[in-house]
Amino acid sequence: MDHISSEHRSWNMSRIRSEKTKPEQLVASYLRENHMGYRRYSKDLPGKPDFVLSKYHAVIFVNGCFWHRHKGCKKAAVPKTNTEYWLAKFQKNVERDEAAYHMLKENGWRVFVVWECELRKDAPYKLKELVREILIDDIFEY
Repeated sequence: MDHISSEHRSWNMSRIRSEKTKPEQLVASYLRENHMGYRRYSKDLPGKPDFVLSKYHAVIFVNGCFWHRHKGCKKAAVPKTNTEYWLAKFQKNVERDEAAYHMLKENGWRVFVVWECELRKDAPYKLKELVREILIDDIFEY
């Protein structure tokens, strides 16, 4: 049984941001510091990537562990109430993500995924590694 009313649950869910989250702001800040130009939320690309780095033909998705089901992460727990609904919702999210990644790769884009928990624990290291991968992969790609 849920311990809060459905109205309060709805209010809580309405406060969850889908754009310009703290993890995304962290990535944006790091990209700017490293003089890597990007644009945000390109609607003309599959999956609407959080960052598009056209110069490097790369896209970055900053995924929340709960919504996008980060394997092995404690943040990817399944709610105890309405479990069937949540499992179906999570499955659709994962399938949609995989389809978008596949279409982007087929069109020559390099896809990078950064998980929310990685930015909490080791943000400086993870972001440095991400930029290095984008730059090094770009050199060897052409």
